[in-house]
Amino acid sequence: MNNIIETFIKDQTKEWQQIDEFVRRKIMSYDKNLMLVKVEFKKGGIGPIHDHYHSQTTYVESGSFEVTINGATKKLTAGDVFYIPPHAPHGAICTEAGVLLDFFSPMREDFV
Repeated sequence: MNNIIETFIKDQTKEWQQIDEFVRRKIMSYDKNLMLVKVEFKKGGIGPIHDHYHSQTTYVESGSFEVTINGATKKLTAGDVFYIPPHAPHGAICTEAGVLLDFFSPMREDFV
């Protein structure tokens, strides 16, 4: 883990990590307690159902997504937010290309 915490982060200075042909992400900022990840989806991109011990809040910056949390599915669009408690199975299907901003607590060590 990088021990240097940036105070001001410019989007263009962060590199994308390609997850698959439909999804890529940028680790924007983090320390051991908090992490912000920008995730860009093409239409049809899938965040498969998974779970983790982190609390997660996600802001839908753009696009449209079918989000499933604990078996319940809702369509969410720009400006909407969803919360995922620790260990809750969750995933998303992108129905219109867009960007999600994922906030994790504590940070996702598996992402760095």
